[in-house]
Amino acid sequence: MTNHNFQRTSSSMSRRAFMGLGATTIIAASALAGCAPEPASTKELSSTGADWLGAEPEIPEEKIVETLETDVLVCGAGTSGLFAACAAAEGGARVVCLEKGSIGGGVRDNLGAVNSRLQKEAGCQIDENEICNDLTRYASGYVNPRLYHLWAQNSGEVVDWYQDRLEEAGFQLFFEAANNTPETTYRHWATGHIPSWPADADFSGESDVVNGKIVLGDYASSLGVDFRFHTPLVKLEHEDGKVTGAIADGPDGYIRINAAKGTIVCTGGYARNEEMLEALQPHTLAKMSSSRAVDGTTGDGIKACLWAGAVPDKIHSAMVFDRVAVKPDELGGSQTQGRLFWMGSNPWLKVNLCGERFINESAPYDYVLNAALTQPGQTIVDVWDSDFVTYLEQFDIHGCARLFPFENGAPTNRELSWVLDFNEKLIDEGYIVKADTIPELAEKLGIPVDTFASTVERQNENYDNQVDPDFGKEAFRLSPLRTAPFYGVRTSGYLLCTLDGITINEQFQAMDENGAPIEGLYVAGVDSGSYYAGTYPNLSTGNCCGRSITFARMIGKALAAQ
Repeated sequence: MTNHNFQRTSSSMSRRAFMGLGATTIIAASALAGCAPEPASTKELSSTGADWLGAEPEIPEEKIVETLETDVLVCGAGTSGLFAACAAAEGGARVVCLEKGSIGGGVRDNLGAVNSRLQKEAGCQIDENEICNDLTRYASGYVNPRLYHLWAQNSGEVVDWYQDRLEEAGFQLFFEAANNTPETTYRHWATGHIPSWPADADFSGESDVVNGKIVLGDYASSLGVDFRFHTPLVKLEHEDGKVTGAIADGPDGYIRINAAKGTIVCTGGYARNEEMLEALQPHTLAKMSSSRAVDGTTGDGIKACLWAGAVPDKIHSAMVFDRVAVKPDELGGSQTQGRLFWMGSNPWLKVNLCGERFINESAPYDYVLNAALTQPGQTIVDVWDSDFVTYLEQFDIHGCARLFPFENGAPTNRELSWVLDFNEKLIDEGYIVKADTIPELAEKLGIPVDTFASTVERQNENYDNQVDPDFGKEAFRLSPLRTAPFYGVRTSGYLLCTLDGITINEQFQAMDENGAPIEGLYVAGVDSGSYYAGTYPNLSTGNCCGRSITFARMIGKALAAQ
């Protein structure tokens, strides 16, 4: 039975706490500088008065059509959910796994780990304290650094386990070898692992984001995991600070699931909940013009935890990549619907709408987008010339933006041929512009000709001298604009997922407002907090997914052993 008085009090406090520092207002782009055109529509985003949480649902007993008894309840069949369910079932526990959709989100590619056997075979050594301190620096200290050490100490074993499952199913896992990478201003950590899915693999028409569901979904089913699809989490059942299970909305009515050992919430964050984004992350909406978030990630798990008395992160953040094209008469931000532009995360010459450089383009993905928020129109312009393939290889980008196989044959998320074909479509559709001269390029992009020409001249001079005295970009990431035709595109960002969630301890239990763990409630994946703040450390490839699978598997094993 739910203690409704406690629920009302904690929900009100949790709502105020979760708003944290996100209650800001974005200034209209046209107010920033005269060289930016006013957008067709502007949207003032503020969290003032937003009631996105609402009251915890009350489900009458007569509407519950089924009651399930299990040891472990997993809410969500995505990356974390599949790893948690498999681990718990391997340990002999009865497992029920709820999933909102027709099939889970699957396991995302790019898994970050330290000390996997593939890394050891490649001779890659990462110092635990160095990477954990770097991750803490990225988050400005708004985190629990002990969680970083748990990831560093346990992720290699988890990735090894996944490699075994992939090989049993006939697939292969690769490590992004980076032993010969030139020194960079912003340090890259070679943590990424990516499966190489055969071209003829049958994934029933699903996107590459969810390929892993086939392997672990089948494996979990073979272990007896009871998957309940089209059955979203509605609320957690809790009383006196203890969670005993949940109520879900099944195809035939409400289902109560009693979980004797624990409930794991991992429903994927709130990237598809516009109301929550507007209230908590207006800064994120200002730098994105597209979403690639998993469908159905609407904050269900986070809300359920808050209703149960959990407390959230105070700093709101998301994973946003600078890979969206908008048209030459459009501005970046959520008022514009852009198209995928995969080359955007490469360190091309990037200018603002005044035609001026404004950042070291070799910076992490969202650093560039953050800097754009300070510029006219909050919009970036990427430019390159006809020798761009040569420079793409020279840039030696790692992680998901890379377009050339790694030195050990490890694949990339997107092959160069795919990107080139897609760029041609963007040209045909009027996103990427093509010009025979630099002045013509500036005119087609809607930026001042004289200023842009001076910027290009300076860029070419820096390239010739192999030094960037203006922003300190590495010499091997400088590229000139001399070979016509020239190309350019206005760019913005795409949202992949939210990164702020429920505060957890080192056992991954949700914490209440007094700093005590809530018995029976565990949170994983991007529903969990205490790990990121402000930005995503994308230079540790696969860090989010690696954290997700590591902690989920640790939770599943620990609960099965109870």
